[in-house]
Amino acid sequence: MSFVRPEARAAIWRWREVLIGSGVALLGASWVLGPGGLLGWVGWLLIIAGVALVVVGIQRVRFRAGSDGQGVVQVDEGQITYFGPLTGGSVALSDLTLIRLDPTMKPAHWVLEQPTQVPLLIPVDATGVDALFDVFATLPGLRTQTMLSALSAPSDHPRVIWQRRFTDIPVARLH
Repeated sequence: MSFVRPEARAAIWRWREVLIGSGVALLGASWVLGPGGLLGWVGWLLIIAGVALVVVGIQRVRFRAGSDGQGVVQVDEGQITYFGPLTGGSVALSDLTLIRLDPTMKPAHWVLEQPTQVPLLIPVDATGVDALFDVFATLPGLRTQTMLSALSAPSDHPRVIWQRRFTDIPVARLH
């Protein structure tokens, strides 16, 4: 039996990084203002780490649209897989050439493209879509702020979030 309502538990879980970062920063502040000395120096490090965790947590909250949508997203060793009720598929991160956000679909969908394959459509509210934030952040040249602003700003046309440059494509050389 739980004493916390499911809605409150979901809100706490959604904001977990921000809450933990705030707690770490408050602990650091109490060490800086309290005993001082060596513990004060460690407190300053905790404040910096807590603020960094809050900033990353706010980005993740902006990325999370919910998890009550259709389908499940899994990320395993550089492979993004979507299991949906009507569609599905997988994309290797090394083969990924384009990421678009298509708000014309209901709900909005991530469109992941790779050469010679049908684009993979992933709803922004699918279960496990949070893992895409970390995957997208590893792509060279992707601007996190552009991605987050595209998610929050209403639009009536698809928007390219990231595209692989020709120089990023691995070339197999014989010699």
